[in-house]
Amino acid sequence: MTEQHSARPAPSGKTALITGASRGIGYGIAQALVARGDRVCITGRNEDALEEAVDRLGADRVIGVAGKAHDEAHQAVAVQRAMEEFGRVDYLVNNAGTNPVFGPLADLDLNVVRKVYETNVISALGFAQRTWHAWQKENGGAIVNIASVAGLNASPFVAAYGMSKAAMVNLSLQLAHEFAPVVRVNAIAPAVVKTKFAAALFENREEEAAAAYPMARLGVPEDIGGAAAFLLSDGAGWITGQTLVVDGGLCLNAGV
Repeated sequence: MTEQHSARPAPSGKTALITGASRGIGYGIAQALVARGDRVCITGRNEDALEEAVDRLGADRVIGVAGKAHDEAHQAVAVQRAMEEFGRVDYLVNNAGTNPVFGPLADLDLNVVRKVYETNVISALGFAQRTWHAWQKENGGAIVNIASVAGLNASPFVAAYGMSKAAMVNLSLQLAHEFAPVVRVNAIAPAVVKTKFAAALFENREEEAAAAYPMARLGVPEDIGGAAAFLLSDGAGWITGQTLVVDGGLCLNAGV
């Protein structure tokens, strides 16, 4: 059953592909884009969860393609399905990510690091290549890559994740330079957002975790959805190659 309780806006004529969007930040971004009239293709690993997300968002404007983000065959199918269903892919949001390990780099299994990079970085480049050639190169558009504040500073115990998110920031710079002036490319660097993915960072200690934030709360998916919707709009038409930090003021706590 769709989440929209009031009359929907007229279709915008624009289409987005959002990876890792059956829940969490990706779902929050999908909500924001559907709410303004965009059509959306969402991806995710779990087919049942994806179907539920499509139903909540509205199957008249949203399709789901199940698969693993780092799988090149899945990337090809997702872009192809979006093109077949909607005829265009104006916007790409690379949100799919993983963080399967906690611990110091000195003892980290390098195969785990490779997995993190495959999912968090290389898949983003793969999707960007495919949407570029399928639509954006000739017709324009915008890309948003979901990075993290972990990629902007040292990140104890999640260092591999932080390294990959730093790579996402630089990937955004490289693509912004290469794809200009046709396609704008930016990144968003959230702090802790209340999702299942980040639960280990706040579960059973949310008040304590939020105490470090000047805004006195953790983020919610809608916070990132609003930021992404702005960057994927004409209002951001002169913004490219930037990383928008959405962190509730966390990075203000640098100290001396």
